Amino acid sequence: METPTARVEVAPRPLVGLDLGELLALVRAAGEPPYRARQLYRGLYRDHAGRVSEISTLPLALRNGLLRDCGSGLPEVRQRHTSADGTVRYLVGLQDGRTVECVFIPERARDTLCISSQAGCAVDCRFCLTALMGLERNLTAGEIVGQVLAIAGDRDLKPRRRPVNVVMMGMGEPLLNLGPVMKATRLLADPAAVGIPQRRITVSTSGIVPKIAEFGASAVRGKLAISLNASSQGQRAEIMPISSKYPLDALLEVCRSYPLRRWERLTFEYVLLKGVNDSDTDARRVAGLLAGFKCKVNLIALNPGAGIEFGIPSDDRVNAFRSIVHRRVPCFVRKPRGRDIFAACGQLRRTASPPLVHPDPSEGQNL
Repeated sequence: METPTARVEVAPRPLVGLDLGELLALVRAAGEPPYRARQLYRGLYRDHAGRVSEISTLPLALRNGLLRDCGSGLPEVRQRHTSADGTVRYLVGLQDGRTVECVFIPERARDTLCISSQAGCAVDCRFCLTALMGLERNLTAGEIVGQVLAIAGDRDLKPRRRPVNVVMMGMGEPLLNLGPVMKATRLLADPAAVGIPQRRITVSTSGIVPKIAEFGASAVRGKLAISLNASSQGQRAEIMPISSKYPLDALLEVCRSYPLRRWERLTFEYVLLKGVNDSDTDARRVAGLLAGFKCKVNLIALNPGAGIEFGIPSDDRVNAFRSIVHRRVPCFVRKPRGRDIFAACGQLRRTASPPLVHPDPSEGQNL
């Protein structure tokens, strides 16, 4: 006599994150004509910010069936923290109960969304609060796109009417979750979907050398930003342990052969740590390292937080560093946005009640 097989509950596959081909298979399985997939695709990503219940072009029975069997999968906004400068840090909930953070940064002629690619981060950069969390898990393509849709819905953003930049500079190392990041990028960049041009999407990496080449080979991809943060291999290995695995020379070599598009340049990000990597000598070395690249340098004075042992350099030191680098390479100072609510670069750690230290709201940002 056979032993009864236990029933295994299969979690529904959320709709947000599926591409047009995958939606076509779903629609056909439901006995609907193929054009319903295009209606669903447009409704999820372009018109209704991920909520299938609001896609009125679909028959009610199909909407109800999709919600029952799949669900939209749109992240839920759990908390908002608003800065004196208008920046908003969002805590969004995922279907498994985990949470990640993303940031809305309003600017005069555009809006910028800083989104996460992982819950936590495995790259132990010594100056980053997110690193203290460790890695919880990778995000799916739907969870990455869903952050954009959730903020767009909350702020009533219309990328086709007012420019929206997306920067994958939140929690996580995007190139250690490359498959979902690239699928999310295709959905974000598709004019029939979210409709944010590739030149307005930026992916930041700490320097995962083999993945940089893979990223560059993709037909649809965002711009690449590399976290440099040091002027020598020894210095970089001290503050970014990943450099012991992927040395500075190897990183610069893969960047040198990176296939830039006609309109594109590399961005090198450099977090200035007081008395560590911010000297005139460091600046001259950085300028020498990058002089042959089609690139720009973004300088970021350390954004502080509990558990980070480094100091913040003075404005004079930052400007002196910038002046030296700028003689050979275009160099800009990226002013902090949302520092008072722990929304600035390197501060995302699900801080519940940040202290209020208001920066100058007139300060801009060069992304």
